[in-house]
Amino acid sequence: MSAPSTGGASRDGYGKALLNIADDPRVVVIEADLGKSTKSCLFREKYPERTVSLGIAEQNMVLVAAGLASCGKVPFASTFAIFTERAFEQVRNGLARPGLVAHICGSHGGIHTGTDGSSAQSIEDLALYRTIPNMTVLHPSDDLSATELTQQLLDYHESSYTRTARNKTPRIYTEKTVKSLQIGKGTILSEGDSVAIIAIGVMVHKALMAAENLRKEGINVTVIDMHTIKPIDTELLDDLANNVQGIVTVEDHSIIGGLGSAVSEYLSENNPTRVVKIGVDDRFGESGGSEELLELVGLTIESIESAVRSIVEL
Repeated sequence: MSAPSTGGASRDGYGKALLNIADDPRVVVIEADLGKSTKSCLFREKYPERTVSLGIAEQNMVLVAAGLASCGKVPFASTFAIFTERAFEQVRNGLARPGLVAHICGSHGGIHTGTDGSSAQSIEDLALYRTIPNMTVLHPSDDLSATELTQQLLDYHESSYTRTARNKTPRIYTEKTVKSLQIGKGTILSEGDSVAIIAIGVMVHKALMAAENLRKEGINVTVIDMHTIKPIDTELLDDLANNVQGIVTVEDHSIIGGLGSAVSEYLSENNPTRVVKIGVDDRFGESGGSEELLELVGLTIESIESAVRSIVEL
């Protein structure tokens, strides 16, 4: 995998994807006041007749999506990640329980959201949606992967929740390599035989940087972009468990119920392996710059390197 290049925010990729699939007349876009922030506004500008703007009414947004899905449409509904949680019951009972298919996008997820403050920093969204049957959970690492994965949802068989980020991050993929992404399959970005780092979202780039530094110490690390948290790629997890000394999971999300939990839950019962989880401890965020806050909660390149060394030195 080539070195990351400058890119956009994953929310930009979501907006681009909506335009790319707009030729399909089934596609409808639903907003809850924040179309400019989630980038669904790009679709609205070109296709106002297929856009429903509901104002600050997230619960209504989800049930309108359910109604449209029941009529054969493919709804894409978006707001801030933290505000999707207000509609948890509607996602559960209105979408997933009857087996309807609509796609929820929660933008501005994680501590990385920064200056919006702790009330807007959703660090539990992935955990919530993982618990719902008939629900796929995605967290792209850059704008290109957000575009590709969102486009794949057009003909997907069940409802989904996709978390996107507010701020720009380096590109992990190129226009060519991103085509290899597949929902439900983790992507191997680099290979090594010491430890595997499994990361999601904005932390994938930091995982790659940590791997590069560790390589200079003679520690060869595998780096995985596990963009699909549910269903988790168990085949890949088994392969990693059988070939490395241990696994480090890295996420801008609570260590309770997120990526680290998903990996540990599977491996503890099927292929016991040492797992070190890096994420947000049992706490809320604060207001500050993105990198400042990531450092505050220990989501740094250095913390990833230390976790890898702790496994190698056992």
